[in-house]
Amino acid sequence: MTPNTAASELKIFSGRISQPLTKRICEHLRLPMGQARIETFADSEIIVKLEEDVRGRDCFLVLSTSPPVNENLMEILIFIDCLKRASARRVTAVIPYFGYARQDRKDEGRVPITAKLVANMITSSRADRVLAVDLHAAQIQGFFDIQVDHLTASPVFVDHFLKHRESLGNLCLVSPDLGNVKVAESFANLLGGDLAIINKRRVSGSEVITDNIIGDVRGKTVLMVDDMISTGGTLAEASELVMSRGAKEVIAAATHGVFAGKAVERLLAAPISKIIVSDTVPFPAHAEPLRSKVEILSVGSLLGEAIHRIHSNMSISALFKRSTGTKR
Repeated sequence: MTPNTAASELKIFSGRISQPLTKRICEHLRLPMGQARIETFADSEIIVKLEEDVRGRDCFLVLSTSPPVNENLMEILIFIDCLKRASARRVTAVIPYFGYARQDRKDEGRVPITAKLVANMITSSRADRVLAVDLHAAQIQGFFDIQVDHLTASPVFVDHFLKHRESLGNLCLVSPDLGNVKVAESFANLLGGDLAIINKRRVSGSEVITDNIIGDVRGKTVLMVDDMISTGGTLAEASELVMSRGAKEVIAAATHGVFAGKAVERLLAAPISKIIVSDTVPFPAHAEPLRSKVEILSVGSLLGEAIHRIHSNMSISALFKRSTGTKR
């Protein structure tokens, strides 16, 4: 892309775990990464020290609240406060993966709505804007009292699968739950495939039961799309189900590869030939045994273009032209 004439006013900083993604964003924008020193004291407190002037600048801070979730969340809050106290003109929190997003409602008595609490904390830190990718529930945008730009990584995944469309053969897009049907249907339309839906019942935070499928997967390459892979329970159960119904192959795709808990063990045992995720979350070291199955796509250019458009007061709707929408 061609650098904007006001690029000298734009500064892009990174939290510690999101530096590889931030470098890709900066490469797209042809800008150096903002310099800051982030340290953890012996008592585990975090301190941020800017090493360049941001007075009057339009600053973007890139940091996912992936594991360790609480540490990264605190780092975001401290970094935003640091930028505001250094007289940045505007601070946008770029949160590729928004932790606590699944705690978005009271689904039983005496439980918190933590996604709203986190939104309040980020707003109270005096962030001016938030840029996020594939929130687990789209309504989380409304939890913030500041502007939220909600991107989807689907254009990155669609481009990837279109390049390999011929090798996929007879394709069936499978939604692993009812909330993702719209996204799976859009993928099916864009890639030219059938659609099937799995009925999922969550027993606990780490256990799901998949016992029925609507649609025919026999002899087809199944592509399962979702917003995240956390403990892997949904994917493992769903892949077993579609293979028992005669599927030829199972490929899983998800924006956020968290791989928490027993995910590695479950996914290694599952009949899944390939897992495709983005770099919104750094690939965790404990998931290395999965590396041969995993392919990582970058959302750096997508976020870079969104940042360029926000900074230049341009519409970002053009980024949704090949979008499949977001999960409900």
